[in-house]
Amino acid sequence: MKNLRELPKFRDGLSYLYIEHGRVEQRHQSIAWYGEEGEVAVPCAALGVVFLGPGTSVTHAAIKVLAENGCSVCWVGEDNLRFYASGTGETRHTRNLIRQVEAWADPQRHMKVVETMYRMRFAHPLPENLTLQQIRGMEGVRVRDAYAQESKMTHVPWSGRNYKRGAWKDADPINRALSAGSSCLYGICHAGIMSSGYSPALGFIHTGKQLSFVYDIADLYKTQLLVPIAFHVVSESEDGVERRVRASLRQASKRVKLLARIVEDLGRLLGVEPDEDAFADDGAKPGRLWDPDADVSGGVAYGRDGTGEGAEGLAR
Repeated sequence: MKNLRELPKFRDGLSYLYIEHGRVEQRHQSIAWYGEEGEVAVPCAALGVVFLGPGTSVTHAAIKVLAENGCSVCWVGEDNLRFYASGTGETRHTRNLIRQVEAWADPQRHMKVVETMYRMRFAHPLPENLTLQQIRGMEGVRVRDAYAQESKMTHVPWSGRNYKRGAWKDADPINRALSAGSSCLYGICHAGIMSSGYSPALGFIHTGKQLSFVYDIADLYKTQLLVPIAFHVVSESEDGVERRVRASLRQASKRVKLLARIVEDLGRLLGVEPDEDAFADDGAKPGRLWDPDADVSGGVAYGRDGTGEGAEGLAR
């Protein structure tokens, strides 16, 4: 098992790689992709997330290498439009998850996070005396204006967000581009959340789904990053918009350092300062034992004589 301290941090890595119709195998200390064009080496240690599309096979050894290098893996549908499953992130500690749960469960702190999320979407500060309903109303206007402005600038017709999963080809090119790009953006945010040790299910604005927090975080960047890219891609050509928007979003993510922004914004939202993972050098190291009055080391069975001494227990 690698020491996670030796790996590039998620925030410093590349964004994502989408692959389909081929196989992934271990290649030395990394992986390689074998498709119609032959073998392609993949630097997984510097990669944030790999999307495995239809027709993909992957070996046990390749998944092991990806996990050891802190690269998230997501199994998705064609053109990255459906999310089926994902692997674990690289973080071993639960500090950030506990902080998220505490904020989620406390009504006052929950509301504070919601308001902060909304305010982060605006380019200018909002008055402090606004209610949540007023902020939501301003957010709706902002989003509508963003779509209308990009439509006017690119001359791409816009009649609203409208598509059906079961009739994908019936949607117009701009809606297909937005959907394909959104899936990639969700994947990047999901990888950032998992790699930072948070839960993708405990959303603050969105709720009720296993990816609610993913939708919360993705909305921070959608109008300023994805919407302009989608309209620009469609304005150039209506052919292959799904593939082209993925490539453009990948380039833009690197340019604006999106991975670093996700990690920083997560910490800002939940009041978590950057810290080393106490279990990075040994993922199998036992954690602490819960106790209302004392800090108890894991893996130790204490005696009942009140001396605090006891025999070594089994590692959990």
